[in-house]
Amino acid sequence: MVKLEQDDTLRIKHETPGSHYRLKVFMIGGLAGCTAKTVVAPLDRVKILFQTSNPEYINLSRQHFGMFKAVNAIYKGYGLRGLFQGHSMQLARIYPYAAIKFLVYEESVKFYESIRLLKNTHLAHFLAGSTAGIMSLVCAYPFEIIRVRMAYSTPHSNALSFRARDVIQTISKENAGRLPIFNFYRGFTLSLLGMIPYGGMSFLTHNFLTELARNQFKDYATISEDPNTVNSRKRKKLELRAWAELLAGGISGVVGQTCSYPFEIVRRRQQISGLKNPTEFTSAIDTARTIWMAQGYRGFFVGLTIGYIKVLPMFAVSFYTYEKLKSWLDLE
Repeated sequence: MVKLEQDDTLRIKHETPGSHYRLKVFMIGGLAGCTAKTVVAPLDRVKILFQTSNPEYINLSRQHFGMFKAVNAIYKGYGLRGLFQGHSMQLARIYPYAAIKFLVYEESVKFYESIRLLKNTHLAHFLAGSTAGIMSLVCAYPFEIIRVRMAYSTPHSNALSFRARDVIQTISKENAGRLPIFNFYRGFTLSLLGMIPYGGMSFLTHNFLTELARNQFKDYATISEDPNTVNSRKRKKLELRAWAELLAGGISGVVGQTCSYPFEIVRRRQQISGLKNPTEFTSAIDTARTIWMAQGYRGFFVGLTIGYIKVLPMFAVSFYTYEKLKSWLDLE
């Protein structure tokens, strides 16, 4: 009887952490994403205005330091609320997006590394990152459409309202010949294609840099373990110092952004196309052709500088928050 109880206890201890682990990863992943997006919300608003060639800000997008001028103009004209316009929808989108992304990545790495040819390879992390990005994108994309519309709209634009409820109703009524749900997936194909290098390269780069820091720069980049508490810790990997984790996260964001940016430009234009012509659906190829004819190859990289300025702190804060919360919760 005693042996049976001991076996049950061991079985419970073995099984329960699995479900608890996934739940905790889901929760802290969402928190990490929300924290990072809040930090860069004003820059995100300006980037969308630049990417979509908003008439009120198109001249600023071509100027040196135009990003900072745009932030200042929005703040003077509309106050702090103007800089965070659409942020509530952003948080509604980013929590499930980031939560799913980190959870799927953790599980996907285990799966891909269980394949002998992929074990302990960079390709496993690239595939896991791409898988995580795609899964989270499918679940959160409608929120992205709504958020972009809200961020694009200004009091002087043709948009009737930039409240979430009104934006949803407007999107639903566009393209009368199509099912309304498809209106919330404008540019989805481009997003899917862009997510492969974006998610894959960002997670691959982060894993590569953190392992490099732990192995090659251990004395400088890792936190020395306290011998009085080392036995109580469950994590096997050394914890990185704040600067090392922030640097690895920031660089991973820059790499991912660079690889996927042209896809993002075309996607943004498709997402707001319904505002300019609600009855017409523009394909990705037509959108790309329009950009090329109007601006050449530079048109596919409009706002990239502000993109770097945004993703560097965003990814730095996201990965740092995620890893720090994992450390506090003793998650491996």
